[in-house]
Amino acid sequence: MPQKRQQIQPQSTDSLREARPGAAVSAGDAVPGATQRIVEAITTAIVERRLMPGTKLAEQKIADIFEVSRTLVRQALNQLSRDHLVTLEPARGAFVATPSIEEARQVFQVRLMLESAMLRQLCACITEPQIASLRAHLQQEREAVARVDVPGRTRLLADFHMVLARMLGNEVLADLLTDLLSRSSLISLMYQSSHSAQHSQDDHVRLVDALEKRDARAAVRLMEQHIASVERNLRLDPKSPDLADVLRPLN
Repeated sequence: MPQKRQQIQPQSTDSLREARPGAAVSAGDAVPGATQRIVEAITTAIVERRLMPGTKLAEQKIADIFEVSRTLVRQALNQLSRDHLVTLEPARGAFVATPSIEEARQVFQVRLMLESAMLRQLCACITEPQIASLRAHLQQEREAVARVDVPGRTRLLADFHMVLARMLGNEVLADLLTDLLSRSSLISLMYQSSHSAQHSQDDHVRLVDALEKRDARAAVRLMEQHIASVERNLRLDPKSPDLADVLRPLN
């Protein structure tokens, strides 16, 4: 279903706001790291489902929020466009991306290949302290799910996959997975995933159990089932409505 584009309303600016030093910064000043702060704030807002697909990202409004020049905002939006999280439209501006059904399928296909190989390698080298770290992360997930902290649990459930990647010490892998997980969040928003947070959390517990046993076959199978389950619950096969049913006057 086509997504209606929406403007960022003034009350929504908290989605992008980050803590800043007390001193005001001139809009014309180049603040060290300002571009990356904007990139990270928008990416986090997408992952935590506070910015919806199709949302207009007004340059001036973002510049006002971060107290920087529009040039720095433009740099951030260009970077997000290269990461496939933002679409830049001539004479219209920047919008949170709206992934296609084909792109959605491809993202999950790549995740399946990448994360299966990642788990095979991790099973051969994971340490007891790393297992303990994963257990601590699972506890954070469990607490966020229990208190219905939607942004927090969404971030933690995605971060679980990043924690696994970083345990291999492969930053290229971690960067690739960061991109794929951010795009997965957009896809879930676009296609109304019904995959429950509790289900994901249960999957993660079983994955850590398999890693602790160094059971690569079980770990890979569980990850494949987990990713397939998330994709299966997306509405990627929309049926064309019957025009007569859609346009028939209501009684």
